[in-house]
Amino acid sequence: MEIRHVILDRDGVLNREDAAGGWIRDPQEWIWERGAREGLLLLARAGVRVSVVTNQSCIGRGLAGADEIARVNDHMRRQTAASGARIDDVFVCPHAPEEGCDCRKPRPGLVRQAIEASGVPASQTVLVGDAARDLEAGRLGGVQVVLVRTGKGAETEVSEQIEAIPVYDDLHSAAIDLLGIE
Repeated sequence: MEIRHVILDRDGVLNREDAAGGWIRDPQEWIWERGAREGLLLLARAGVRVSVVTNQSCIGRGLAGADEIARVNDHMRRQTAASGARIDDVFVCPHAPEEGCDCRKPRPGLVRQAIEASGVPASQTVLVGDAARDLEAGRLGGVQVVLVRTGKGAETEVSEQIEAIPVYDDLHSAAIDLLGIE
């Protein structure tokens, strides 16, 4: 399968989640996950389109403003560009869980938005996540899914039924394999 589009979960794949279980609301709180920048660079060099899909229920719960989350995402994109890579699109679900929207993972709304915006068919798209909800959203969105052990990934690998799903240490190792780099 030729990979032309990779959809990434944000928290736990690209950045470390807040240690207290909260949300990153300030760009100063951003800390890259191991292998994330290297993986983004490999994807960019291969000409792969990159989308990020992220649940940010802190907005719907009134714990953060959409502008705060946008600043964090802008920071992520600027740092990515400064390293020679790119993130083409970022899709955010701002809803609280009880709102029942279609965009909150594990529902597939964000994945479908990313596929549509990319212009790349689902058959050439892979979703990389660290949680069961990411994998389910990808499956329901009709794309191949892979798990990384960063963030919640190591715990997800042990606690979830992930048979037949490729598992990688981080985004860098996932990108190497997905791109067929020797």
